[in-house]
Amino acid sequence: MKSNTKVVHAGMHPDPATGAIMTPIYQTSTYVQEAPGVNKGFEYARSQNPTRKALEEAMAVIENGKYGLVFGSGVAATDAVMRLFKPGDEIICSNDLYGGTYRLFSKIYENFGLRFAYVNTSDPKNVTDSITENTKLIWIETPTNPLMNITDIKAITDIAKKAGVLVCVDNTFASPYLQNPLDLGADIVLHSATKYLGGHSDVIQGSLVMNDAVLREKLYFIQKSCGAVPGPMDCFLVLRGIRTLALRMKAHSENGAKIAHWLRSHPKVDKVYWPGFEDHPGYKVAKAQMKDFGGMISFELKNDSVDEVKRVMMGTKLFSLAESLGGVESLINHPATMTHASIPREERIKNGLRDSLIRLSVGIEDADDLIADLNQAIG
Repeated sequence: MKSNTKVVHAGMHPDPATGAIMTPIYQTSTYVQEAPGVNKGFEYARSQNPTRKALEEAMAVIENGKYGLVFGSGVAATDAVMRLFKPGDEIICSNDLYGGTYRLFSKIYENFGLRFAYVNTSDPKNVTDSITENTKLIWIETPTNPLMNITDIKAITDIAKKAGVLVCVDNTFASPYLQNPLDLGADIVLHSATKYLGGHSDVIQGSLVMNDAVLREKLYFIQKSCGAVPGPMDCFLVLRGIRTLALRMKAHSENGAKIAHWLRSHPKVDKVYWPGFEDHPGYKVAKAQMKDFGGMISFELKNDSVDEVKRVMMGTKLFSLAESLGGVESLINHPATMTHASIPREERIKNGLRDSLIRLSVGIEDADDLIADLNQAIG
């Protein structure tokens, strides 16, 4: 089944009671049992919910996986993966990653004895050189947030398999429509479903998808026991969002390409970070493992003063100054003070994230209107 069809029909089964084509919002906390321990597959809504079950099935289908699990946020999904490990275990991470992920790793899990090595995973040799006998997981973002670096997923999973190490890929920036890491050997795919999967900036949610049944049972036990589950209304909203994922991702990618090329030609713009440029260091890898290059772009101005950056960001009319990404509307963001403020400045600078960097989440509006908005803001 092709992607456009898959996203429309994934997880969709007419309601047996009414024939409703959309999965109902099962707003219940518990289920009546026929006898003690005898139920219809549902006993308590933290453990199971029919709306959530439909979404978890849909997530597995669109990521070409066998099992899906959904959580109350992307960070909650990340937290569940970290609970697989014990003090002394080591995790190799992309050095350019979402600030909330870095905060969870450095401020929470380091206190519990997990160790994290932050390396440039764009070069597989850095990963090979960082593996020790205690390494249990390689954590990848590709494209990365916010510098749009690309990691060769297949190369990393080949390294991991030889070392007996798991690989988790944060696929949020690409979405399942543009990239499927399980097909390239990853063990776990993570999404902040808040972003492109929900697609309308009205829900917070996370998801994990995997193929291994034992791994699924471990993660389900964590999901059930720790309780960071989404409510049925949130699941309904993400199910709704998935139905239009193909149409939206095409529009995001088309607009992203137009705006990236326009920014590169602007006399006041210095550097544009977008993997669709043929001279991007990760272009060949991105072209091989992604269907298109998406709608996320970062850029720097030639006048890189923070005051000038703020003037531009506060001067847009269609691009809203806000955190998050992946909604139908366009957003403009300052990573250093917003999404990545939890990363110490010296670490950000070392990894190439300057205070002057601006990040765009390009929406599905008319590209000419978006370009005109950026043009008047940059001046």
